[in-house]
Amino acid sequence: MAHEYGSRAALKQRLGIEADDTTADALLDSALGASSRGIDNATGRRFWLDETAVPRVYRLAGRVVCEADGDLLLVDDIGNVDDLVVELGGGSSWTVITGYETQPDNALADGAPITALLRSGGWGTYNTRVRVTTRWGFPTEPNDITEASLIQASRLYKRKDSPEGIIGSAEWGVRNLSRRDPDMWALIEPYILPGFG
Repeated sequence: MAHEYGSRAALKQRLGIEADDTTADALLDSALGASSRGIDNATGRRFWLDETAVPRVYRLAGRVVCEADGDLLLVDDIGNVDDLVVELGGGSSWTVITGYETQPDNALADGAPITALLRSGGWGTYNTRVRVTTRWGFPTEPNDITEASLIQASRLYKRKDSPEGIIGSAEWGVRNLSRRDPDMWALIEPYILPGFG
């Protein structure tokens, strides 16, 4: 499994499946993977950290916000600044720059990602590009995201027993499954980027 939120063991425990029972492992892995990627798609971000620094290039148009103390370049989630390199330029000509601050203040200390770079002298002209090389993603997987993934994976795993989205019991009768699990959405809602969800 790669970058699933939660573990197969936790999902088995939640579903009441014995730890040494491997008969449903493929279905559990599939449900966990689908719930994790569904959360990524719904929030517009991912909650794991790259193993190595990776470059991404940004155009300034639509990504710079003018603040009282400088220009704020909005970037994807940065989860580690140990290998952070910021360059201006384009094509094969890039110049390393300094004199920027990561924003929001204390983000990594609070377990949240850096989402912007502040530079008092501005970022350049309209056609300037900024190349940021760093480890992208969240510094650590938030507990809310793990819980939301396990809720959704449990739901997806049980879906095999509800053809046509209908569930039933002798006590409650037959009913349709709701489109979205309200508990799962309450957990991921604070992480949704504007324009997603």
